[in-house]
Amino acid sequence: MRDYIEERIYQDPQLAQQVRLVLDKNKAERHIRGGQATYRKYKCV
Repeated sequence: MRDYIEERIYQDPQLAQQVRLVLDKNKAERHIRGGQATYRKYKCV
């Protein structure tokens, strides 16, 4: 994914910035989603 963003910086810097914001948010939240999925999985057991 890093290569994609670096390539887009030269083509469309504004789009690259928007993509970076979305990916950074996803990276910051994914451990929370993973924990919620595990909770739901074992809650029904």
